[in-house]
Amino acid sequence: MTDTDSEVASLPPSAKLVYKTLEYEGPLTQSQLAEESLLPQRTVRHALGKLEDADVVEESVYLMDARKSNYKIRSADEDDGIDAVTA
Repeated sequence: MTDTDSEVASLPPSAKLVYKTLEYEGPLTQSQLAEESLLPQRTVRHALGKLEDADVVEESVYLMDARKSNYKIRSADEDDGIDAVTA
């Protein structure tokens, strides 16, 4: 079991569902997540907060509408914002 799996395993069921939806569908907005997961907007917001606190999901600007955010699963090769030096 990876660190990400153990982090997600300790989260509420709604957060697990949102995580799996992102895993299967790729980056989505809150509205798209609510539509795909069939969860209420408020539940999706709460689940995303839990996932962000666990550092398994990252937020970025949704380019189609800058008022919205896009959410995606944090990839395992990201080093918490530290760039690897290449020789």
